[in-house]
Amino acid sequence: MELYGLIGKEINHSFSPEFFKKKFARFGLRADYRLFPLENIDQLPELIATQPDLKGLNVTIPYKRLVSRFLQEIAPSALYTGSVNTIQVKRDRKIFRLIGYNTDIIGFEKSLLPFIKGRKNLKALILGDGGSSRSVSYVLRKLGIIFIHVSRTPQKVSQISYQWITPDIMAGYHLIINTTPLGMTPHVETLPDIPYSLITPDHLIYDVVYNPMETVFLRRAREQGAQIKGGLEMLEFQAEASWKIWKK
Repeated sequence: MELYGLIGKEINHSFSPEFFKKKFARFGLRADYRLFPLENIDQLPELIATQPDLKGLNVTIPYKRLVSRFLQEIAPSALYTGSVNTIQVKRDRKIFRLIGYNTDIIGFEKSLLPFIKGRKNLKALILGDGGSSRSVSYVLRKLGIIFIHVSRTPQKVSQISYQWITPDIMAGYHLIINTTPLGMTPHVETLPDIPYSLITPDHLIYDVVYNPMETVFLRRAREQGAQIKGGLEMLEFQAEASWKIWKK
């Protein structure tokens, strides 16, 4: 039986097993999808070696940027962003070859485009500076959307801290995207530290977190009249892209 799975930390909340198991059942496939929580990314080679049926993995927080040193090949978009969320496992007897891809880019772009349809000259705030933020910035750059990264510890000219989000910035940047894990199950009461009172009905608020479907971040924005969108659709689009890679 072919085996696929997800590596990361605190992944019991993931919807990925349900998504793929429904897919396997629908098409009558003899395959399984499991969660593989890793306390340290150094455990990856042992996981691959002890799971001979493993054909592919998804990668989530906090390993999207750390996993690359274990890969023998990295697709251009994953190399450019420095973020890998999909691994294809190729085997020749006991020797395995790992190839890294970034399907978050595909998932985010397909989910974002209908959300911003009809909006021109958008500028965006990207909350967070992890692996997901790199995928988001890749898509925004491709679409010609000006953006600023917001980080707790800004280290580049293109980054600001949360304390620097002024009323003028909120008035000029109408697309706000949370790429942090804040608000994700089980830490559902957490949220990014932005001035929610300055959110207006002109704002588009996107959260890559998908569980819960409406985070506190999204709820606070909705209460201000903003249009909101969670990360479930992005997850589904990137999962389909992962499946196409695994079955190549």
